[in-house]
Amino acid sequence: MGTYAMTGGATGIGAAVKEQLREAGHEVIVVDVKDADILADLATPEGRRTAIDAIRERAPEGLEGFIPCAGVGPSVSPPSKITRINYFGTVELVEALEPLVARKRGCMVLLSSNSAPMGSDARYVDACLAGDEEAATARADEIGDGQNAYGGSKLAVTRWMRRHSTAYAKDGVRMNAVAPGITRTPLTEHVMADEKLGAAIRSFGESVPTGQIGVPRQLANVITFLLSPAADFMCGSVVFVDGGHDAMLRPDDF
Repeated sequence: MGTYAMTGGATGIGAAVKEQLREAGHEVIVVDVKDADILADLATPEGRRTAIDAIRERAPEGLEGFIPCAGVGPSVSPPSKITRINYFGTVELVEALEPLVARKRGCMVLLSSNSAPMGSDARYVDACLAGDEEAATARADEIGDGQNAYGGSKLAVTRWMRRHSTAYAKDGVRMNAVAPGITRTPLTEHVMADEKLGAAIRSFGESVPTGQIGVPRQLANVITFLLSPAADFMCGSVVFVDGGHDAMLRPDDF
């Protein structure tokens, strides 16, 4: 049995991943703002450092895998908070923990979104990928659109994963991403209740080709597969788990 670390394991998709890994007999170190082994706010550099140091202390021999699930949705204000958590809270921990995962020749699964290809401000995405947190967050707040901040953060995470997957593979780490569609989580429920975004997200949910909104277990099934030896030839892949939404919206892109 192995040792895994993850962020965002208190609720939603992260909680489902945590449960599946623990049911399989693995140790799972969870970082979150509540109900976690390590309490840390990934919106801040100090919180990220707390999480990194605590994971290193708890897993000195290495990790079989790391899953950065922590994230917030487009209804969060200010938009810069979305950027800080979704992009910088992911990438900073992935980079810092890569040596621990490499020690066990393990895997990482990042969380993209089927919102990632839907369009976002290029300057914002480029600032994220350049590692310029202040420029990226300033641009997010300048635009003032939570959906742009959310989709752009997930596009940047996905591009970052693709750009680094080759180097990580040479170091013994398989890195992939899952792109969820609309999934019934506390995050989604919060967006559905939002005055500005609620009607649009409910309409989006009604248009899922398979006929229903996803549930966290369905995403966890794919994430735990990507972490397993059964996926040992998958690297740099982005797997859409969205009931067919991406294929519906972008039938000629793959």
